[in-house]
Amino acid sequence: MDYREVAEQWLAGDFDPETKGQIIELRNSDPVAFEDAFYKNLEFGTGGLRGIMGVGTNRMNKYTVGMATQGLANYILKNIKGDGLKVCISFDSRNNSKLFAKIAADVLSSNGLHVMLFDNIRPTPELSYSIRKTGAVAGIMITASHNPKEYNGYKVFWSDGAQVTSPHDTAIVAEVNRISSPSQVKFESETECGGIEMMGKEMDECYVSDILSLVLSPEAREKHKDIKIVYTPLHGCGVRLVPECLRRLGFENVYHIPEQDISDGNFPTVESPNPEEPAAMKMALDKAEDVGADIVMATDPDADRIGIAVRDHEGKMVRLNGNQTASILTYYILTRWKELGKLDESKYIVKTIVTTELLPAIAKSFGVKCYDVLTGFKYIASVVREHEQDGEFICGGEESFGFNVGQFVRDKDAQVSASMVADCAAWAAEKGLSLYDVLQEIYQKYGYRKEAMKYLVRKGKTGSEEIAKIMQNLRQNPPQTMAGSKVVKVKDYLNTEETGLPSSNVLQFFNEEGDVVSIRPSGTEPKIKFYFGVAGRAADEKIETLCKEFVQ
Repeated sequence: MDYREVAEQWLAGDFDPETKGQIIELRNSDPVAFEDAFYKNLEFGTGGLRGIMGVGTNRMNKYTVGMATQGLANYILKNIKGDGLKVCISFDSRNNSKLFAKIAADVLSSNGLHVMLFDNIRPTPELSYSIRKTGAVAGIMITASHNPKEYNGYKVFWSDGAQVTSPHDTAIVAEVNRISSPSQVKFESETECGGIEMMGKEMDECYVSDILSLVLSPEAREKHKDIKIVYTPLHGCGVRLVPECLRRLGFENVYHIPEQDISDGNFPTVESPNPEEPAAMKMALDKAEDVGADIVMATDPDADRIGIAVRDHEGKMVRLNGNQTASILTYYILTRWKELGKLDESKYIVKTIVTTELLPAIAKSFGVKCYDVLTGFKYIASVVREHEQDGEFICGGEESFGFNVGQFVRDKDAQVSASMVADCAAWAAEKGLSLYDVLQEIYQKYGYRKEAMKYLVRKGKTGSEEIAKIMQNLRQNPPQTMAGSKVVKVKDYLNTEETGLPSSNVLQFFNEEGDVVSIRPSGTEPKIKFYFGVAGRAADEKIETLCKEFVQ
């Protein structure tokens, strides 16, 4: 159907007056946005929904959220047997997150499922934790992670606490796609209601206690509890538990930015609430200079990602990227596990295909396995699930500022990461080192590597088409050289026989010098991402050359 016909169906259908008024206003004032709002359905992908909030089939609103939830409820009821089936729901500080969580809770309850709903904003990893703790069959997290304020999202988790993967992911998508109209959604209870139960402080206490059981250097923390840490939640829900974890670990000098402790979906003090963006940490870095802090930590709105900054040898605060943070933490954890006699051949770490090759080098030196998986922490969680009986997951990371330790949470976790960064800093201080010194020690042992990520933003229908053309052209006309070195290998992750991994729209190019360029459209934002990984001290110049060759 033409997008205008779809809009007319909304105007003629059983939609609330406010929605209809917004449709008319959009049609009259912004024809391009009007087309984009109705030209397709907001795709319920294998991870759920994510999109701009507003009216229309291609937007996050109460109707698209309700339809997605009805599809999820149908799948659960068709495939999971038993009474009292539970689903956990959490939400972050974004605009409409609480509303969307309530809508999802009502729909699930109206379908006879028992809902465990957090009483206020909670981080995504605590949602993952609560699923396993309560024995729920699934979970929903209302968040758009680190996206701009216009966005919101809907992540679906399964009973193992991880975001859904095969076979549940595609089967849930199919059920959601069968819901063609809001009239098919049980927005209000009719004859059967599963009830809604609130979760709060008791779950927080269990979660924090388990996090604190993972840290490794209590004696060093006691001696160096005066380490100065600046922390900002960037207006998100990390404010609830990250400071609590640091306090209970004994750190006495944790400084805040009061304006950014306010949970606000408009993110008023930052252009983007993404710790990957340098500007997001400016206020925290300024605070660090004021108080003479050793470390800066920033978490994104749903508190699963963490960005850190540390002082270099000249006393200047420098931001670390996700690869560097993951390398430091992996090196630290494996060192301590070895000292504590906890390592053996059953232990392993996991990384994503676009994450630094330092991690497998570190793992190898400790006699530990390293698994490579597709981009997304759900694939790390899949490895953990597959090896529950024959191995032990130590830690895992991805370049996009995600890291986790242990098996309590099956997703990246900024609460765990912040605790482990502080623990590592105390351990390093006991040796007369800083976190920056630890990073340099890693480079000396395993060789210097430099990684960078660039992206192109292409919004709307035309943008989506342009991104598809870029990928098509790279497949049809792959580069023959990269930074003056011959391309010797191409990996297309659509080819599952070649990669041994699930099919994914990712390309990797390798040259004779061991450099790698990975390219993938984002699954959550209107972007195409280019990942560069090179070795050697001339890495900065080589990355600059590769950027010019690939990013137009």
